[in-house]
Order: sequence, then C-alpha cells, then structure tokens
Amino acid sequence: MKRISLLGCTGSIGVSTLDVVGAHPDLFAVTALAAGRNITLMKRQIERFRPRLAAMIDEEHAGELRRLLGPASVTHILSGPEGYRETAAATDADMVVSAMVGAAGLLPTLDAIEAGKDIALANKETLVMAGHIVLRKASEGGVKIIPVDSEHSAIFQCLLGHRSVDVRRIILTASGGPFLHASEEELAKVTTAQALRHPNWAMGKKITIDSATMMNKGLEVIEAGWLFGLPGEAIDVLIHPQSIVHSLVEYRDGSVIAQMGVPDMRLPIAYALSYPNRLTRDEEALDLRKVGTLTFLHPDPVRFPALQLAYDSAKAGGTMPAVLNGANETAVTAFIAEQIRFDRIVTVVQEVLSRHRIQSDPGIDAILAADRWAREEAGNIIKGIIN
Repeated sequence: MKRISLLGCTGSIGVSTLDVVGAHPDLFAVTALAAGRNITLMKRQIERFRPRLAAMIDEEHAGELRRLLGPASVTHILSGPEGYRETAAATDADMVVSAMVGAAGLLPTLDAIEAGKDIALANKETLVMAGHIVLRKASEGGVKIIPVDSEHSAIFQCLLGHRSVDVRRIILTASGGPFLHASEEELAKVTTAQALRHPNWAMGKKITIDSATMMNKGLEVIEAGWLFGLPGEAIDVLIHPQSIVHSLVEYRDGSVIAQMGVPDMRLPIAYALSYPNRLTRDEEALDLRKVGTLTFLHPDPVRFPALQLAYDSAKAGGTMPAVLNGANETAVTAFIAEQIRFDRIVTVVQEVLSRHRIQSDPGIDAILAADRWAREEAGNIIKGIIN
C-alpha cells in the first residue's frame, strides 16, 4: 500500500490523481490533501478518502470546511502556507503528488523533499524557479522525482534502459493550442472564453492560457533541462496537433523513440504513482486506425514568441527563470480578468525580463524575492496598459 499526499487536489491534475487512486484502493491510500478555495469539492474528497490532514488556502475557507464536515470528521483541517507545508512533510506519506498551480507549489515541494518523500511532480514551476536547489536536495536525501507532465513522463519512459551519453536530443511535443493558425490581427481580438477552449486537453485556466501562448511549452523546456540534465540546444519543440505522440528521444545513431497514448492525464499520473510498475487500467487504449494521420510542425516564432523567451531565460539562468514565471502568472491573471489583451501577455513578460538584473546561483530567499519583484513589476506595467 502506497500512501499519497496530494497538493492541489481540487485542480484538474488533482482530480485525475484521485480518479487513479480511487480505482486502485488495494494499492493506494490518501493521507493528506491540500486545496485552494473549492470547499465543496474538498469536502467530497475528504469524505471519500478520509485523509488524516487537509489544508485550505486560508483560515476562512478552513473554518467553513470544518463546519461542513462536522465534529465527527477524522480529518484535521489546516490553513495557509504553513498548512500546505505540513500536509507535504508532516504525514506518513510515501509519495507527495505536487500538483499545485504556479509558484505556490515550490516551498511545499521542497519541504516534502527535505522530509524524504518521493515526488510525483506536476508543478513545473518548482524546477523552473529553483531547479538547482530542488535537484541538489533530492540527491542529498535519496528522493526520487518522477515527472507527471505528459511530455516529461514520455521522455522519462523513452530514456529507460538507455545510456544518457547516447542521447542526441529530446523533442517535446505541443498541441499548438486553439490559435495554431491565427493571424496577428486575430490574436489581438482573442477573448478569454476562446483561449480557454483547448482542442485536446481538459486543464485548469492558467495552464490552458499558457498552452494558448505556448509559454507552457517554454516552461516545460526549462523543466526538461533540469529533469534530464540537458542544455537548451539539446531540447527541441514540435507542434503535434493530435496530441498522440507525447514526446520523443533521438539517439546518436539516428534512432528516435516516441511514447504515444490518448490525451488523458490519468496515464502519466498512473505511471508516476506506480513506477517502476504499470497499473492495469480498463480505459480504452490508443487506436491508431481511428487517429489516422499524425502531423508535426515547427513552432512559428512570430505567433509564439513566449517559447524563445523561455529558451533565453534558461540560458541566462540564475533568477531569470523565476522572473519569467512570476511575470507570466501575473499577466495571465490580468488577461483572465479581462484587464489586458491576449497578445499583451507575452509583451508584459518580455518587458519585465528586460528590466531584471540577474542574480547568479541564487538561494531560495533570492528566488522568492525575484518572484515578488517580477509580479510587482508586471503589475505596474499592466496598470500602465490599462490607464
């Protein structure tokens, strides 16, 4: 029986994780849950999985959850950042699924690593912001980090049984989102509703917008560099609209190994939870006869400038990736609130990056300070756009 602590349990990855766990009660148990503001869903999850600990974003939401659960509940309800960190580190979990959205997942994931918990990593920002710290602490503690993102899970699987010295490059695939063929004029008029209609994947708002700008793929490039120990020039991106080939590895003899599957996040989640084994699942498997055609395209740098910003930030290193992420989170929030146009998201990020003075080899305090600075700077730029 593997005991699971799940950070971000009410988001799309969290819900899919509990689908996998619930389908295999003989293999997994939930010992802790952490969520944001979705009290209704959290209550249902607690009643089904009966974790020892749960945490909400603040005391107001935690208090309401306690009231709804009643005094007979076996779950101790915590709140705020400290509550998140306790659910990550202070339980008897064997594995922590890090699925919180954005920079908020960094500190709880670090706490879990320091507590010796293996990590199923769906929070890419943890490595984008502080990859050098996270990997060092994981190595020191003998902690396994198993990727959950479909692309990184695919690379992880394609590398098994092969020598790292034989890898020529890895190729991350991207769907291209809903605006693959949109003109600049059309991108300037994109509505929030349009940007949230992803053609293949059901995801949360933030990651869906990031997919539409391809910033999500840029962040995945940075994450892949840390996970697999590769420089940016050995990481390529191809647009693959069908989302069937999740990523590929090219070896120095010219062989290319790909991992394929239906676009369903429960597949990489199940693999991360059960690694090195594979679960028996009853869901319909990939049928290439129904798919028919697989197509691949190079990303258009004019339509998707966010991708190059990520490559440049990775090359610059230091605090620059944290600034990239913080500015982007702020700009995406402003777009969802209809404060700025879709095409201004990357413009805001680019302007913040141009103003940043990089700090090399930063500690966690410097990274968090750079994140705060980026958000404040992006907020000021957005105010200028609005006014």
